[in-house]
Amino acid sequence: MDIKSFQEMLKKLFLALFVVAAVACSANPRVKLDEGAGALRPNAKQELIAKDLVSLLEKAHYKKVPFNDSLSSVVFDLYLKGLDQGKNYFLQSDIDSFQPYRAVLLNDLKNGDLSSMFQIYNVYRKRFNEQLTYAIAQVDAAYDFTKDESFVYNREDLPWFKTESEAQANWKQRIKYDLLNLKLSSTGKEGEDAKNRKTIKERYQNLLSQVKTENNYDAFQIMMNAFTGSIDPHTNYFTPEDAQRFNENMARSFEGIGAQLTTDNEVVKIMRIVPGGPAFRDKTLKQDDRIIAVAQGNGEFVDVIGWRLGNVVSKIKGPKGTTVRLKVIPAGQELTSTPKIVSLVRDKIVDEEESAKKEIKEVKDSDGKTYKIGVIKVPGFYLNFKEMQAGNPDYKSTTRDVRRILDTLKQDHVDGVIMDLRANGGGSLIEAVELTGLFIKSGPVVQVRDPNNRVEVNSDDDEGISWEGPLGVMIDRFSASASEIFAAAIQDYGRGVIIGNQSYGKGTVQSAVSMDNFISRADMLLLSARDKSNGASADDGMPQGAPKFGQINFTTFKFYRINGSSTQHKGVTPDVEFPTVFPADKFGESSEKAALPWDQIKSSTFTPYADLSKIKPELIAKHNERMKTSTEYKYLLDDIATFKERENETSVSLQEAKLKKEREEQEARNRERMNVRRKIRGLPEIQSNSPLPRLDNDFIEDESLNVMADFIALQGKA
Repeated sequence: MDIKSFQEMLKKLFLALFVVAAVACSANPRVKLDEGAGALRPNAKQELIAKDLVSLLEKAHYKKVPFNDSLSSVVFDLYLKGLDQGKNYFLQSDIDSFQPYRAVLLNDLKNGDLSSMFQIYNVYRKRFNEQLTYAIAQVDAAYDFTKDESFVYNREDLPWFKTESEAQANWKQRIKYDLLNLKLSSTGKEGEDAKNRKTIKERYQNLLSQVKTENNYDAFQIMMNAFTGSIDPHTNYFTPEDAQRFNENMARSFEGIGAQLTTDNEVVKIMRIVPGGPAFRDKTLKQDDRIIAVAQGNGEFVDVIGWRLGNVVSKIKGPKGTTVRLKVIPAGQELTSTPKIVSLVRDKIVDEEESAKKEIKEVKDSDGKTYKIGVIKVPGFYLNFKEMQAGNPDYKSTTRDVRRILDTLKQDHVDGVIMDLRANGGGSLIEAVELTGLFIKSGPVVQVRDPNNRVEVNSDDDEGISWEGPLGVMIDRFSASASEIFAAAIQDYGRGVIIGNQSYGKGTVQSAVSMDNFISRADMLLLSARDKSNGASADDGMPQGAPKFGQINFTTFKFYRINGSSTQHKGVTPDVEFPTVFPADKFGESSEKAALPWDQIKSSTFTPYADLSKIKPELIAKHNERMKTSTEYKYLLDDIATFKERENETSVSLQEAKLKKEREEQEARNRERMNVRRKIRGLPEIQSNSPLPRLDNDFIEDESLNVMADFIALQGKA
């Protein structure tokens, strides 16, 4: 499907299903919000977004869910889980006080009333501050590491704390575990205990400082995702700031200095320098440098210590060609040190680290013949939608990157190609279709059904083909959505062999739509009048270019393989399958309570590329024969067995001798495995007094290369 067809399909859907109506704010009495220090309150814009978001999803979401008291109860539970999944902060008395909101939350959202949800959020912040403040005060207490007791680190299925003293007792156990953990990794030198306690204090203080910088949009994000998550797991609301971040990630490009940032104790520090960007070319900024002030061009510096990360990022990013100056404390120096001034001209950044890339590997088949295999790692199905619409001839996309890579692999005379889609969570539906088109001449790729049960077939209409040779596709449990569309099409056409684990099972399509498109004119005028009367900024300090009312990514279509089967829940089953540590009921669409069901429609009309039914049994037989003597395969089965034994564990020992013994036994097992692997590679053994080095080991890729060698050989014989 081309972009114009996709846009037309969306337009028809919204015209048929959605008409925004101006709805008056709730006439019901609102919950009285806390007025204490640090309490957050909703603004008029958020109330408006909530109201219109409910209206949109009630009318246009693929899944027709009754918006009733039962759904309200689901929203309530998801909201509490989103705030305190581990049950570490709320008390049972808090939960009891929230119960009157259970049946009315959804109706409140329909009316733009966020008071009850903000009331719950403010209680959470209050408890969070109380518990962390208490924890920091307890770090210097004496702890007996000889007592046989344990710390329950997973409280999700346990009751809420009945009293504050019960919560504090749990926090003391957590502190004890954190200290014991550091103690076991210490060398025993004098002063290490004090250093460990300082580390724990700083860790907790960092958590506190992050909460202090939260604003009402952070709270609103969690509230809206509790609502959207009650409908289906892949519908999400993004605040303006998060919408910009999501879209930049999809485009794999942005305009700025080319540095990824994080926060550490109220100070922003550099986590990574993006290769090729202004910061990379300038070579002044380094990882872990801290930014304490920002200036635009020749303007005055603004101190940013204590600011929330998003606001600092917005100050540093900006249009290509503009200048930003930074006051920077180099890594390792005290904050009181004299900062250096770094001046950088912003530029367009293309993050190649997160783009498709290649490797060429050599492998021998069972007859000793050597083959060259091009392995293309595809981390996501990305597309710079904005630049494509603007007509930029060099816009960024997965298909364009892979096409260029295939051209170079042909020049390198590879014998086969493997597309590595492991851990690829998907992305653009358009890109899934376009990428498939690189390997088939033309034909249907995926079927898409809208909420009215109308089915459209998305096809590759370009008869050009970029790679006609042997093809393999690697998938795993975390290959989802667009990855599954591509792998399923390759499998249904018989175009290549699929290798790995059963995929995630996400068979739905989300449309990313600016909420600016769904705010009624009457409501916009009302909001503008409120802003003027309150002296508020219309933009609320949001990032430049971001949608003012945020963005909703919601499920609008369900996709099906060209053979008619949905990938929902079932995913794609590989031709040559490995056992996996990650069971579908815990890691996959089947683990999501609100997920849509599996179903099936009519098959498309398509002409298979080849019939691999005779080759596949031979591939599996050769693979199974290798696995009988494979040490790595044995380790994989051991890991699966260990995971099953431990999947229900929720606690850890706080007795030093016992935990130390467990760690030493695990260390011995890891060392034994490492030495076996090193011996296979002809490397010397690692002695017990030496730290374990990192050994690049990708058993699944290695065996996939063997499968490809067999595949090429068998195709040649056929």
